[in-house]
Amino acid sequence: MKTLDNFNFKNKKALIRVDFNVPLNDAFEVTDITRIQAAKPTITKILEDGGSCVLMSHLGRPNGVEDQFSLRHIVHKVSEVLGVKTRFVNDCIGSQVNEAVSNIVAGEVLLLENLRFYEEEKAGDTGFAEQLSGWGDIYVNDAFGTAHRAHASTAVIAQYFEGNKCFGNLLAQEIESIDKVLNNSEKPVTAILGGAKVSSKIGIVENIIEKVDHIIIGGGMTFTFVKALGGKIGNSLVEDDKLDLALDILEKAKKNNTQIHLPVDAVIADAFSNDANTQTVNTNEIPEGWMGLDVGPKTSENFAKVLTNSKTILWNGPLGVFEMDNFSKGTTELGNAIAESTQNGAFSLVGGGDSVAAVKQFGFADKVSYVSTGGGAMLESLEGKVLPGINAILK
Repeated sequence: MKTLDNFNFKNKKALIRVDFNVPLNDAFEVTDITRIQAAKPTITKILEDGGSCVLMSHLGRPNGVEDQFSLRHIVHKVSEVLGVKTRFVNDCIGSQVNEAVSNIVAGEVLLLENLRFYEEEKAGDTGFAEQLSGWGDIYVNDAFGTAHRAHASTAVIAQYFEGNKCFGNLLAQEIESIDKVLNNSEKPVTAILGGAKVSSKIGIVENIIEKVDHIIIGGGMTFTFVKALGGKIGNSLVEDDKLDLALDILEKAKKNNTQIHLPVDAVIADAFSNDANTQTVNTNEIPEGWMGLDVGPKTSENFAKVLTNSKTILWNGPLGVFEMDNFSKGTTELGNAIAESTQNGAFSLVGGGDSVAAVKQFGFADKVSYVSTGGGAMLESLEGKVLPGINAILK
C-alpha cells in the first residue's frame, strides 16, 4: 500500500483529493471543522517536505454552478485550521486554474472550486479527470468519504499518475482500522449494529458474522428480531418483510458460534416525541399504542458486560433515538462502556453517520481508538466491497 512515506515531495506539486464537504450555517460559516482537521497531517507532511498542495473537493449536491456550494466560503477556515494561507481559484479546470497552479511555489496551498459544479465529476468522465490530472506531479487520495464513488477525482484520475499515486494519512488510517477489525483483530471481537433497519445492515452482518464473536443489536431493527421470535412489539418500527431474514441471521450466528445479543428491556413511549409518556418494559411485551425508542437499564448492563471482555469493538449505529434526551441514555451508556474497554486496551472503531454524530454529541471522540470520517464508504468496506477510490491507488 503506497502512502506518503513512499515519496519525498520536495519541489513537487501534490494534487490531493480531500473531503471538505463540511456543514455550513445560513451565514456560510463552517460549523464543524472535523474533516478539515483530518486532512491537515497529509498537507503538513507535504509542505514540510518542501512541496506544494493543490486541493480538490466537492461540497454538497449542487445542480450546476450554485454560489451556496462554492468552496470560497470555506477558504478562510481552511487557512485557519492548516495554519497556512490558502489561495483559492474559482474553477477546477481551464486556463485560470492553469495559471494559478503554474504560479504556486513550495510551501503554498491552493484550493480549487467545487468539483461537482461539473456533472463530469460524478459521471467519472475521463476527459475531465485528465484535465484535473494536469495540476499535480503526484496524486494523493485522502478522501475516505468519497472512496466508494467511481468519480473522476477519486477513481478515474489515478490512471494518469502511474507510479506517482498514494494514499494520504487519513485514508491509510481508515483502511488500516477497518482491516484491523475485519482481518487482524484480537479476540474477542464485538460488533454493535444499531440503526433503524435490518435491510440496511444485512451486507455487514453477512460479511462479519464469521469473523466476530459477539454481535450486539440495537435501534429500530431490534423489533424485527423480537417480532420474528414471537414477541409483542406494539407500534415499534418493524420490517415485516424481513422477519425470515432475522431468523436466518440468528441461525447463521448459531452455526458460527457467534453470540447475538438482543435488548431484553426497552424504554417505550406513547408517541414519537421527547415529551411523550414513557415506561420501561420487557422488549417482547410492548403494549399496543406504544413504541420502543431506547434500550432499558438491564440491556445496558448486559451489553456493558460483553464490552468489558472485548478486545476489538466495532460500533455502527446508535441504540435509540439519541437525538431526544429522554431516549439517549442507552447510547450514552454504550459509549461509556466502549470508552472504558478502550482505556483497558481494546481497539474500538466507530463508523457510520449516526454513531459518529452520537460520539461527537456525547464527547466520546477522544475516548475511542478511531472515528471514521466516511459514512457510506465505511458501510461498504464493512460489507467487504473493494472501494473504487482505494482500488485505483492499489492498481
